[in-house]
Amino acid sequence: MTAVRQDAWSPDDDLILAEVTLRHIREGGTQLGAFEEVGERIARTSAACGFRWNSCVRKRYEEAIQLAKQQRQKRNYLKKQTNVASHISAVAEQETDSLKYQDQGFVEDAIAIEAVIRYLKQWKTVYSDLQRQISRLEKELKLREDELYGLRQMNDKLSREASHAQLDYQSVNDDYKMLIQIMDRARRLTVLNEEEELRPRFKMDANGNLERIE
Repeated sequence: MTAVRQDAWSPDDDLILAEVTLRHIREGGTQLGAFEEVGERIARTSAACGFRWNSCVRKRYEEAIQLAKQQRQKRNYLKKQTNVASHISAVAEQETDSLKYQDQGFVEDAIAIEAVIRYLKQWKTVYSDLQRQISRLEKELKLREDELYGLRQMNDKLSREASHAQLDYQSVNDDYKMLIQIMDRARRLTVLNEEEELRPRFKMDANGNLERIE
């Protein structure tokens, strides 16, 4: 039974965790399987190993992870090619067995060539489908690019209109303030004129006395 440890992770523990996890990624295994293997080796739970990998160790091995993924893809590709070759060979063998009454050497060559031709025809069909899909995606991309260009043009136009509106608003606001100032001065002048008219005026008569002018 795997013991549960509570002590801190050592550099050796981190190294084992990284090596095993990268190997599982490279060989097409799962990270859960890697965490279980590491847990058995260093007496920790798989959950603890997974938490340590995701929270700390993974960040230090980003390049190694990408390399391991590339190696896995290459491994899968070679395996697929091997399977294809085996399939072609099996088809050739089946064709050969069904035509044993003909010349053995000629039949084997003809069947092998025919199997290869059928295989290539199948891949030609797949390739044509992929080409049509790529063409469709390119058209969709062109439409999206045109739509994006139109939206950018509209955004530029709206930005210019907003700038002009801001300037117009500032100009109107300044004119309004100036009008208020003019009206305020006119009001004050009117009040002063009224006060001036209401103020009593006097003149001096021939005897040197002041008399009020109505």
